[in-house]
Amino acid sequence: MTGHMNITDDTATAVYTAVRALLAEHEPGELVGVSCIARGADSVFARAVLDSGARLEVVLPSRNYRAAKVKPDHATEFDDLAGRASAVRVMDFDDAGREAYEAANEAVLGTVDRLVAVWDGDTGQVGGTGSVVALARERGVPVDVLWPAGAARA
Repeated sequence: MTGHMNITDDTATAVYTAVRALLAEHEPGELVGVSCIARGADSVFARAVLDSGARLEVVLPSRNYRAAKVKPDHATEFDDLAGRASAVRVMDFDDAGREAYEAANEAVLGTVDRLVAVWDGDTGQVGGTGSVVALARERGVPVDVLWPAGAARA
């Protein structure tokens, strides 16, 4: 999973519904969702995975990610998702930063059969959602882009 952190509340609801529909095409016992559980699309995806009965694996960019990057208004959801995950992998970085995020993106891409991208099509910055989509496509990883009608970033 890759996606924008700054989606609106209405977009989060629409994305949740779209992810659940995508997951419904498969048996829950056969699915493992992989997410960094950041605010926004990552957490919406993770919640939909767990609610569908599938397993969730979490990839964290650094050892200090929770303390340094998770804001108080996202902490409860972050902790709940991490606690319900079947596995939590932490990249070998003390501090969250560009290198750590790129390593986390590599870890996600290296373990998935398909990439779900909550993406508005903006190629954006290096290491962002557009970069992850491009890298997946370069490597031949199928990409399901979800950007429901009316979706927006805050």
